Amino acid sequence: MARPTPPPMDPDTLPRAGADRPRDEPEPEETGVAAPAPDDEVVDDESTDPTQFPCAKCGALLKFQPGAAAIVCEYCGHENPIAENHDTVEELDFEAALAANADTGETIEVQTVKCDNCGAAFTLDPEVHSDACPFCGTDVVAKPQTHTLLRPRSVLPFGIDGKQARQEFRKWVGRLWFAPNKLKQYARADDAFAGMYVPHWTYDSQTHSSYTGMRGTYYYVPQTYTTTVNGKSVTRTRMVRKIRWRPASGRVSRFFDDVLVLADNKLPRKYADKLEPWDLHNLASYDERYLAGFRAETYNIDVRDGFGIAQQHMDKVIRGDVRRDIGGDVQRITSLSTRHQDVTYKHILLPVWLGAYRFNNKTYNVLVNGRTGEVQGERPWSWIKIGAAVLAGLAIAAAIYFGYEAFADGGDGGFGSQPVIEAPAASDDK
Repeated sequence: MARPTPPPMDPDTLPRAGADRPRDEPEPEETGVAAPAPDDEVVDDESTDPTQFPCAKCGALLKFQPGAAAIVCEYCGHENPIAENHDTVEELDFEAALAANADTGETIEVQTVKCDNCGAAFTLDPEVHSDACPFCGTDVVAKPQTHTLLRPRSVLPFGIDGKQARQEFRKWVGRLWFAPNKLKQYARADDAFAGMYVPHWTYDSQTHSSYTGMRGTYYYVPQTYTTTVNGKSVTRTRMVRKIRWRPASGRVSRFFDDVLVLADNKLPRKYADKLEPWDLHNLASYDERYLAGFRAETYNIDVRDGFGIAQQHMDKVIRGDVRRDIGGDVQRITSLSTRHQDVTYKHILLPVWLGAYRFNNKTYNVLVNGRTGEVQGERPWSWIKIGAAVLAGLAIAAAIYFGYEAFADGGDGGFGSQPVIEAPAASDDK
């Protein structure tokens, strides 16, 4: 039985992949989301494409509803619940992956679209033939390429929708320091706020570290100096801090659990890392229904290179452990050797809303944590406000300095007659 063709509509009103669409918005053409079927026609839940989930009542494609464990039809409201999976997310052996010189574990074939401008590779809904790149905004025509990749072990489903993401964005704009006064008035969230599942690696590792270094302990010695007070030369004494260094060595151990590494080099890492913390204890076993209606990016940093980034994060923590183990007031680390043992990893997908806003004819990109609403991204600065703040700071510092000098020169047992503790002359390693 043939389906009726919906009336044509302006292409500019078609919803974009990953963006919210009100229930009362006109239905798209056949090239977009499938039109509802007649009431007497029932479409089988099973689709030839495992990434598409047609509605059993009207035939439209179901989409995952953020904050709910279900895929929902935007036309008739029919829901298909996603059964809760209590399976433990399995960690994979990292050494086995290196020994095989390739990613081990179950693989999947993924069709991706590549942006010719920035090089980002991401999935696109099968019914969408062109769209804007979520990373740089360049128009992309769908020319899918098939890749064999390591299958994600788990996914953290979206907890907030696009509307909530835009609300958090506006709050973020309102909290920006040294922002232009007109930013709140003119900054607007782009309609192309897109939901993207971003690939990450997590690593577990038992570490054992050996170190050598120096322990520094503060001590003070008297020092005499000559100064001029009321035109007269006066000799005074002050206590000067010194550092006594002694050699130190030892070992420290620490277990690292779920060290998170962004497996993508297109997203700005300095912003993506600040989206933490993530509630990784709510990870669900990978189910393609969570991806319905959203884009998913493929990883371009493999498991080996990802562990190198993870080691950098671990090293910062280990150095803190070493300094505490050395003790004293200040520490120097002269050598540090770390051995990693029982290393495991997971490939996971985390939800991020990618958006943009325009101000003074320039586009600024932002990232929103799809679980907590944390916002990070680019922002404009008001150099007038920054300059005024610098001048005000210099004026305050000058007032304090000249006030102190005037008070010290006044004599009568003021600050000028008291012992002074200076900052250390010797350098320390921090």
